[in-house]
Amino acid sequence: MKQGFFTGLLIVVTYAVSFGFYVWMGTTPPGSMFHAVWKGGPVVSVLMALILMVIAYTVERIIALNKASGKGNIPEFVRSLKLDIDNGYIDQAIAKCDDHQSSLAAVLRTVLERYKKLVSYNVTDREKKISEMEKAVEEATVMEMPLLEKNLVALSTIASISTMIGLLGTTLGMIRAFAAMATSGAPDAVQLSLGISEALFNTALGIVGGIFGIVTYNIFTSRIDHFSYMIDEAAFYIIQTLGTGKSDN
Repeated sequence: MKQGFFTGLLIVVTYAVSFGFYVWMGTTPPGSMFHAVWKGGPVVSVLMALILMVIAYTVERIIALNKASGKGNIPEFVRSLKLDIDNGYIDQAIAKCDDHQSSLAAVLRTVLERYKKLVSYNVTDREKKISEMEKAVEEATVMEMPLLEKNLVALSTIASISTMIGLLGTTLGMIRAFAAMATSGAPDAVQLSLGISEALFNTALGIVGGIFGIVTYNIFTSRIDHFSYMIDEAAFYIIQTLGTGKSDN
């Protein structure tokens, strides 16, 4: 599914759900919490949609990053590759990369394929082999990182605009409150309370959306940085092993 289509579909679905929930809240008893949130005004439905989008992106990123972790323990996987390389079983190491199905395995598979090509060309200079394999790491990493970082920009954007939209709802609520106070004679207490309620609920939902977006963005960013570190460390380890290893049997 293309990224633009997924985002567009997500916006439509989340807003439809949040708007339907907002309409339902208006039918609840006046003294209930749901009815109180409904009094926050139509901006509440937008804020709820943003919170649902953060939840959807969070679930998507958890699934994607778990898939990128591959099958099995990564340190053991790297050690098994080194053992195969030491024994000259390059094809077997490549097969293990295919089985592991992780981002790290995809990078190391590219390194092993480049090593096989260098061996087939009878390249014996160690520095040249290491240089070519390091280029392979860079090329493979460039391909893998966008898959790991996908939708992080969306999370960051939602975290920013959620607080802004919450502020907009707060401003609209305060406008209503001050309009009630500006009436001739005694202020309209009902309209005044509605305005203050609208302001406070929009503020609360905007803050919730912003906090949720920032926290999930930082968690995923830290996890991706850890992935990147593991890839660099494992690739260096395997490249140094290949630099003095045997050719494929």
